[in-house]
Amino acid sequence: MDARIAQVTAAGGVTAPDSNAWIVGDDEEVIVVDPGRDADSVLEAVGDREIIAVICTHGHAAHVAAALDVAARDEAPVALHPRDRMLWRETHRDSDPDIEMEDGGIFEVADASIEVIHTPGHSPGSVCLYSEELEAVFSGDCLLGAGPAPHEGEYPDFPAQLSAIGEHLLTLPSGTRVLPGHGDETTVAAALKRFDSWVTAGPAALGDLG
Repeated sequence: MDARIAQVTAAGGVTAPDSNAWIVGDDEEVIVVDPGRDADSVLEAVGDREIIAVICTHGHAAHVAAALDVAARDEAPVALHPRDRMLWRETHRDSDPDIEMEDGGIFEVADASIEVIHTPGHSPGSVCLYSEELEAVFSGDCLLGAGPAPHEGEYPDFPAQLSAIGEHLLTLPSGTRVLPGHGDETTVAAALKRFDSWVTAGPAALGDLG
């Protein structure tokens, strides 16, 4: 298989955690997932490969701020779930995403396919992106290595977020890499072992993850 995954981690600032951007593709073309705030770092990692799409797992600024600048280099479309458009406009007031993603949608890059899985909870339009060929799921802030991610210390909809994790992520093959929007990666198997503890702990105990 020619397609591969590269990670770009950018500093989040004094109060925000570092964020992960993911570059998926081969020597010719790539898709950028969650470009974050630092367009220059992402573009340096992409190099001379063509950016064919920029996909944002959700609309928070830490994940979408650099989306337009990264996409503009190769006139690539930007994709976001429509239920996060209001969040997007907090950062990009005058421009809308080019593609309104839907659950079950497919993106193709190199010899890999990426499936859109709508996983609301962290935000109304949060999505995860699953590639069977790459044995990986880009989980955004639906699920981090440490557990379900809050936003600014709180969970907008904790029950929905847990349901999304349980129904859509933990049902993937156990060896699937979980590549999050912040922090270290994990696997579906590792998350499955900890899921009941997250349910028991509740949002108040887990709010310091983010």
